[in-house]
Amino acid sequence: MAKESKAIEEKISDDPSSKIEAIKNLIFGENIAAYNSEFEKVKKEITSKKKDLEDLIDDTRKELFQAIDNLSTDLNIRITELEDNLADKTDMLDNKKVDKKVLGDLLINLGEKINQK
Repeated sequence: MAKESKAIEEKISDDPSSKIEAIKNLIFGENIAAYNSEFEKVKKEITSKKKDLEDLIDDTRKELFQAIDNLSTDLNIRITELEDNLADKTDMLDNKKVDKKVLGDLLINLGEKINQK
C-alpha cells in the first residue's frame, strides 16, 4: 500500500493532468469507466436530440416559407382581380356618363334643327 501511494505521489508531482487523474482514481476508483460510459450515452442522446430539433426547425422553416409564398401568390391574384374589377367599373361609368361638351353640342344641334322647322 505504501508503494502504491508513493507511485501515485510521483505521478502527481510530474504532471498537473496526472494529478487530476490520480484524484479521480482515488475518488471514483473502479466506477470511473461506468461513469464515462453513462456520460458518453448522455452526450450521444443530447447530440441526437439536437439534430432532431435542428431538422424539425428546418422543416418548419421550409413550411413557413412555402405558406408565405402561397399567401403572397393568393394576395397578388386577388389584387389583380380587384384592379380588373375597378377598371371595368370605371369603363362602365365612363360609358354611362355624358360628356358636357358632347351634350352641349347635341343640344345646340337639336335647337338649330327645331329652329329650322
